[in-house]
Amino acid sequence: MSLPSQVRLIDVGPRDGLQNEKQPVPAAVKIELVHRLQAAGLKEIEVTSYVSPKWVPQMADNHEVMAGMNRQTGVRYSVLTPNLKGYEAAVADRPDEIVVFGAASEAFTQKNINCSIAESIERFAPVVQAALAAGIAVRGAMSCTVGCPYEGEIAPERVGYLAGLMKGIGVQRVDVADTIGVGTPKKVQAAIEATLAHFGIDHISGHFHDTYGQALSNTYAALQMGVWNFQSSVAGLGGCPYAKGATGNVATEDVVYLLQGLGIDTGIDLDQLVDAGAYISEQLGRPSGSRVARALMAKRSS
Repeated sequence: MSLPSQVRLIDVGPRDGLQNEKQPVPAAVKIELVHRLQAAGLKEIEVTSYVSPKWVPQMADNHEVMAGMNRQTGVRYSVLTPNLKGYEAAVADRPDEIVVFGAASEAFTQKNINCSIAESIERFAPVVQAALAAGIAVRGAMSCTVGCPYEGEIAPERVGYLAGLMKGIGVQRVDVADTIGVGTPKKVQAAIEATLAHFGIDHISGHFHDTYGQALSNTYAALQMGVWNFQSSVAGLGGCPYAKGATGNVATEDVVYLLQGLGIDTGIDLDQLVDAGAYISEQLGRPSGSRVARALMAKRSS
């Protein structure tokens, strides 16, 4: 078994992590968070989304955040675009990559956007084409790849079906996301295996939620298959809206600590990352959701 020698992390904290916060987070705080993440060595950051402020008021400041950032060469800034209108709003802010999304569960797709999986992907086709024509990279987020809050367990064939549809409209790389955090290593590996029928290993990333405390085990299982791109959220930002009181995204600090322990290069300074997490946690008025950050901060203060 040979693990990758290096891993690229995409921090989704500024977008996926903050989007469900009830209290408004000022644009200046979001900008500062992006600056701290890139200073810590993150090379990919999911910054914001272009959804209707009626649905996600927290992201209404997308233009302000994108305009206010000091961009670093070599850092990829991605944004979520749910439709052509969102894409057109995003283009003005010059993102490096847009993210479109789909689910491997028919029930989830129907409840969320009132259409079938195939129809949802069809809606994204013009968005993907427009982005590629403009020289903007395209990533596809595949949610509910191992479990769904409505359907329960998801068969790997459903994941393969979704990956095939995404490939068909021109999506360049995909995230295999355990949206409700119910996955275990064997199930996650089956979902990745199904995705490999359509995308090479270099174009697959793991996105694991820690609802049942399995995110690091699932990360290790994906590493064993050669996956070297992962998404995580600084300070573990972002709850799981389908599991009351549950944690959401795995904390970037915890993933970096695991990778460092395995001798895998991330290019990330863990101390600076912990500081970035402490900053946003303080702004939100609560402790960091990262166990590694809490342990290292306790060590510092002693």
